[in-house]
Amino acid sequence: MALSKNKIRTIASLAKKKERDAQGLFLAEGNKLVSDLLPAFHCRTLICTEPFLQEHPFPSADEVIIAEKEEICKASLLQSPQSAIAIFDKPNYQMDKKVMREQLVLALDTIQDPGNLGTIIRVADWFGIENIVCSMETVDVYNPKVVQATMGAIARVKVHYTDLGQFLRENHETPIYGTFLDGQDMYKQALSSNGIIVMGNEGNGISEEISRHINQRLFIPNYPKGRETSESLNVAMATGIVCAEFRRREL
Repeated sequence: MALSKNKIRTIASLAKKKERDAQGLFLAEGNKLVSDLLPAFHCRTLICTEPFLQEHPFPSADEVIIAEKEEICKASLLQSPQSAIAIFDKPNYQMDKKVMREQLVLALDTIQDPGNLGTIIRVADWFGIENIVCSMETVDVYNPKVVQATMGAIARVKVHYTDLGQFLRENHETPIYGTFLDGQDMYKQALSSNGIIVMGNEGNGISEEISRHINQRLFIPNYPKGRETSESLNVAMATGIVCAEFRRREL
């Protein structure tokens, strides 16, 4: 089956959130990423070269289109296209709040950069965090740039969108942590094995509304103390440092 102009238009349309929402679909590109996501999500269409299909002879996809590399390059949203593009159904995750109260959960307050969100999902995957709760203003997890940046971690981490303030209010008896410049030294505080870790916007940090619900204010100290240093850490980097310390305490 040839790669039609209509299919190329469908791929292009999935760069837009309103189209992803309307169609219930998202896009993934690249040999490894597509390979990682094929077992995890229902694949509507797989577009790939003959060599890719030989390496993955029985792909679970409703439709398989064998295309030349040049055709894939025309359809791709990437600057350096590879040999596979896949269109997947967006999953419909439900938040099991009872289970989540017993886990370590990340909560994201208006993260805007796709690369940051993708990296945070990778961090969560690495440290065994199964659920991320996002404010409605956080960048769409199915943005192709986010999907790309997850490097396949999106297959193992559930990302939910909700009214973040309401979510935190409903979990007020759970330890709710947040990072602040005026917080307490993270390395000197007691940290629980369950709870919610709130990470804030790239430019503004945790909003005033969300900060009202945080009962454990943490600070990542620089080294050595008092040395002039960068004004702040990138949010994805800070998330990695915080998650690493929480998990270290469990060892």
